[in-house]
Amino acid sequence: VQLQASGGGLVPSGGSLRLSCAASGITLKDYSVGWFRRVPGKQSEGVGCISSKNDNTYYPDLVKGRFIISRVNSENTVYLQMNNLKPGDTAVYYCASASGCEASMAEFGSWGQGTQVTVSS
Repeated sequence: VQLQASGGGLVPSGGSLRLSCAASGITLKDYSVGWFRRVPGKQSEGVGCISSKNDNTYYPDLVKGRFIISRVNSENTVYLQMNNLKPGDTAVYYCASASGCEASMAEFGSWGQGTQVTVSS
């Protein structure tokens, strides 16, 4: 079981990107899905989560109001819409699943290859 993030690229500061998280082997609507990012030399950080219960979404302050997570069950896909991107958002982005958004990062599983997002200044 693996989740695959895609849709990254190079975008100017202030631009937007939409990342996709596709699943194989599991039905995503049965799981909470978190988005994370990693910069070499820094700790990974969460940038949001969509709950399996009522699709409630949660965001840290650093992306609140700029990032939006949604899911399309018919596509078995979760999306991360990123708006007003800043150079500090440059990272490899990953998605992973858990039983709930309250799970710690270590409790998220099915990590796949991430997708690189680069925001130019």
